[in-house]
Amino acid sequence: MSVIGSMSDATAVRSQFVASLDDQSRDWELVLRESHHRMKNTLTLLGASVRRDFTRAGTRDVSLAVDRFERRVVAFGRLYQLLSDNDDDSAVPVGAFFENLCGALSEAVLEPAGVRCEAAIESGVLPASQCHRLALMLTELVTNAAKHAFPNKNGALIRIDMDNRDGAWVCTVADNGIGATGPLQGTGIRILEGLARSIHARLHGEAGEGGTRVTIVMPAA
Repeated sequence: MSVIGSMSDATAVRSQFVASLDDQSRDWELVLRESHHRMKNTLTLLGASVRRDFTRAGTRDVSLAVDRFERRVVAFGRLYQLLSDNDDDSAVPVGAFFENLCGALSEAVLEPAGVRCEAAIESGVLPASQCHRLALMLTELVTNAAKHAFPNKNGALIRIDMDNRDGAWVCTVADNGIGATGPLQGTGIRILEGLARSIHARLHGEAGEGGTRVTIVMPAA
């Protein structure tokens, strides 16, 4: 092999390595942005909960309000434990993982907001890295719906479905709220789009009088 050929091969390998580092850097920045966004939303929800519970609580009810708030903080801890970074290829049982996630979301986010949650999760396995990113996406969608979809809380419902169809996981978060007016936008949707790209998933959203429905389609392999 000529010296020129060797140099060309080395340059190609170096370019691929640099491109891989760039991808990893963007990936890490995406996770950091999501983490900061998640913490901001958590503090906003906890602040609203404190104001609501302690403003309406009489002296004898303060202890009950403190107990409710403590349970909610513990539920947020469970939620963050599930969302902790597990970017490896170990197999995770989809049913158990996402049922636990839905339970934590209900207790930490939805029940205090007067929103009911229904979930139907199909059994299967996924790499931990995919489960983690998909969980971040579902959490963002559920939190966003709880914050914005229900100005009138009567009968508020969020439904989460996960099905394995034709070699892809199809995950849907649907609410019966007021329906988004115009295209989904803002920091949350940019993070969702970045997370979707990182797991080769596609996002599709639709809204109307019956509420908002967002579907994530992710290759199972």
